[in-house]
Amino acid sequence: MRHPYPIREIARQAGLSEATVDRVLNDRGGVRESTVMEVHQAIKDLDRQRTQVRIGGRTFMIDIVMQTPERFSTAVRDALEAELPSLHPAVVRSRFHFRETCPAAELIATIDKIAKRGSQGVILKAPDLPEIGAAVGRLVATGIPVVTLVSDLPSSARMAYVGIDNRAAGATAAYLIGQWLGDRPGNVLATISRGSFRGEEEREMGFRSAMRIAQPGRSLVEVTDSDGLDATQRDLVLEALKRDEDVIAVYSAGGGNAATLDAFDTLGRECAVFIAHDLDHDNTRFLRERRLSAVLHHDLRQDMRRACQTIMRAHKALPDEGPFLPSAIQVVTPYNMPPGVPLAEFTG
Repeated sequence: MRHPYPIREIARQAGLSEATVDRVLNDRGGVRESTVMEVHQAIKDLDRQRTQVRIGGRTFMIDIVMQTPERFSTAVRDALEAELPSLHPAVVRSRFHFRETCPAAELIATIDKIAKRGSQGVILKAPDLPEIGAAVGRLVATGIPVVTLVSDLPSSARMAYVGIDNRAAGATAAYLIGQWLGDRPGNVLATISRGSFRGEEEREMGFRSAMRIAQPGRSLVEVTDSDGLDATQRDLVLEALKRDEDVIAVYSAGGGNAATLDAFDTLGRECAVFIAHDLDHDNTRFLRERRLSAVLHHDLRQDMRRACQTIMRAHKALPDEGPFLPSAIQVVTPYNMPPGVPLAEFTG
């Protein structure tokens, strides 16, 4: 493969030995296909981060480990790489470990592998399970700080959580649905990808509590365990809508919104109000098409900047700072899209 990088840089990016990388690059064989793919991905990552691969400044190699749908992992990668120049004079390099769905053992193996080979820090989105908390403890014991993103592991040894106040976000969704539905009768579908994600669980708790107070006459119908993937979400939503013909609104705390909308369409049902999270490519399109009523959004670039700076503080590269507030929750409609989304594409 033609590339401008020293073998040691590719090896560091891939987390492999220089001998293994040399064998792959020179097509000497005797290497597993998955390892070959890791080397190719490392070179692609270096290409994307090329402005950071330079002389000068202190270098931080950070691992981002996430179990999340591709639409959100892509948003996280883009947000981090957009923020890299703002972290100068420090040089932040990143390795990505993304899974849409996987057993806890696979995430734990990834975390333990990072602990063995070393890293300056880990940004983590994972289910809040005791065995994952234990793996975080082993990681921190080696001197590698961990920052949780979007969904917290509060009982673990993580250094900090970066993201929104998820209970407040759920309560905000309940308020918006209550305002838009008014006195119109009907029930509400609440969808989460999996109950083991603390962030989504807290969103659902905040939503349920606020709905109980403000709209006690409405029933809440819950769909879970889809991992936020359209392939599994659609059937679960279809079943829920068939069970309750009075569902007229949706709060999506965990994604899979294309499948949810398709389920309503398949049954010829109206979704009068639909509140979702995050301006990923799906939700941006659905908001443009007026199929979502509003998106609860936060500045993911700011979150990634904060996460990186927290790791730098753990290494005494930045002065200590008091605990920061949760990220601000933005209620986004087609008329107040954040910068970077072309308003001209929106029709009135």
